[in-house]
Amino acid sequence: MKISLMNIVHVILSGGVGSRLWPLSRKSNPKQYLNLFKEGSLFGMTVLRNKVLCDQVIVVGNRENYQLSREVLDSQGIIYTDIVEATPRNTAAAIAFAALAAAADDILVVTPSDHVIVGEEAYKKAIQAGIEKAREGYIVTFGIQPTRPETGYGYIEFENDRVLSFREKPNQDTAEDFIERGNFLWNSGMFCFRADTLLHELEQFEPKVYATAFAAWQHQKDGRLDESLSKKIPSISIDYAVMERSKKIRVVATQFEWSDLGSFEALYDYLRSTGYSVDENGNMVIGSDMYTAFVGLKDTIVVCTDDALLFVQKEKSQDVKKIYNTLEKHQSKLID
Repeated sequence: MKISLMNIVHVILSGGVGSRLWPLSRKSNPKQYLNLFKEGSLFGMTVLRNKVLCDQVIVVGNRENYQLSREVLDSQGIIYTDIVEATPRNTAAAIAFAALAAAADDILVVTPSDHVIVGEEAYKKAIQAGIEKAREGYIVTFGIQPTRPETGYGYIEFENDRVLSFREKPNQDTAEDFIERGNFLWNSGMFCFRADTLLHELEQFEPKVYATAFAAWQHQKDGRLDESLSKKIPSISIDYAVMERSKKIRVVATQFEWSDLGSFEALYDYLRSTGYSVDENGNMVIGSDMYTAFVGLKDTIVVCTDDALLFVQKEKSQDVKKIYNTLEKHQSKLID
């Protein structure tokens, strides 16, 4: 299943669950497919954003959600290639599958499917800059200009277009230091490279990931991967496997506004910026039109679904993942 005669390929990674947005986000309907926005879903917005920049689309999803991707793509009349993972093996394997599906000299623009981006022209300029660097044989990562000392994102230390270091999610003091120093960007999780360049670097630095992913790909049927072969692939991120080790890395410092909407705090901030209703104390209700009154509370988010209610202080929204993990541990149907 090779894609031929296509130069620029948009690779959409859509396997995530978005556990910090439970109970809205579930395995069967992750955050990227939720129609929370005037423009539709994050997945649909991702497809449209890159439609004018790329010739073809590859979607790497999983057995639970690939049909949701299909519905969006078919409704937009997009020609695409489906890769359906049998079991989650992290981003190194997912990206390797896309590179194996493409022609060797195709330029892949890899994006998550669940990010909000504002600034169409700035986005287009950044992607085009990444494509040019990829043509020269570099693996490009896209860095976001930080607007606050955020502890929920990884950072890229840079000079011009060279990456000096990748940093894990920092504590508050370290994040403030990064902002003060001025040569740090948020790590967006977006990449651009030639297919053969990425595969060569993966084979060099993580030969077992490359070999097992290649074996699984050889036995795929119409883009569906075999479960037993997939389980042999080490679960490792593309950051650890390649980005932090290769000498071919370059960074494009972008100018567009960006959020991964990775928490209810981020979702709150975005919805509020679009005119979504909050009361005089900053309280917000998501998922219900029922009259809701808050007494003695501020910056509280209430999330309503048919089978669950969540009350969360905005600044504690990262802790929602603990609820999801507990429900998963008890095999609750509330996460399905």
